[in-house]
Amino acid sequence: MLGYSRQGLYKAQQAQQQQCFEEELVVQEINKIRILQPHIGGRRLHHMLVPLKQAHHLQIGRDGLFKLLYDYGLLVRKRKRRKPVTTDSFHRYKKYKNLIKDFIPVASNQLWVSDITYITLKNGFAYLSLITDAYSRKIVGFHLSKSLDAVGSIKALNGAIKNNPQLQNLVHHSDRGVQYCCHAYVGTLKNKKIKISMTENGDPLENAIAERVNGILKDELLQEVYLDYVVVPQKTSNACTA
Repeated sequence: MLGYSRQGLYKAQQAQQQQCFEEELVVQEINKIRILQPHIGGRRLHHMLVPLKQAHHLQIGRDGLFKLLYDYGLLVRKRKRRKPVTTDSFHRYKKYKNLIKDFIPVASNQLWVSDITYITLKNGFAYLSLITDAYSRKIVGFHLSKSLDAVGSIKALNGAIKNNPQLQNLVHHSDRGVQYCCHAYVGTLKNKKIKISMTENGDPLENAIAERVNGILKDELLQEVYLDYVVVPQKTSNACTA
């Protein structure tokens, strides 16, 4: 009477049951992943679910995964928090030109990108200095500090240099923050004959790799991390005190 055969009805019911089973399988795996990384985003989840999809022959693409996250209330909502300023470009130190506008590294230790990001604590902020190899995307140097003094950035740089002795033709790229322009930091780069490159227009896209690494760390890995020490209120006026 309705124009559907009994076979078609049963086939549709089986397809619906199979879809529910596959969705439940994916949701369970997402919940397992988010036990350790509760704020991991949909794009990273799509990549991490590849072994599960291959093992069970699941046909779910990126758009389908985002719809599933929406339907089950699993999309990550970013919370707005007060944001400390980590870059002070108004200082008396020399600023360098951008040397990497059209530069594409083809091997490790050709281009390092540096940046400072803040880590939210229970009682304030800590400041993480990072140096990332632009080719391998490996963090080659880092240091966590209680303040924005240049000491943290210099320690991150010294760690990167210590772990990577082959530094011929290396370019170091950063923003124009006082930590990267002060004599102690620039002197360390020059002593190792590392070329100095800096952003020119204050556009985050000029240091996109470093900004991306910061976003992954803060949004996906460090949202629930709290340290126990008391953090000194942020200061930039004497940030070059090394």
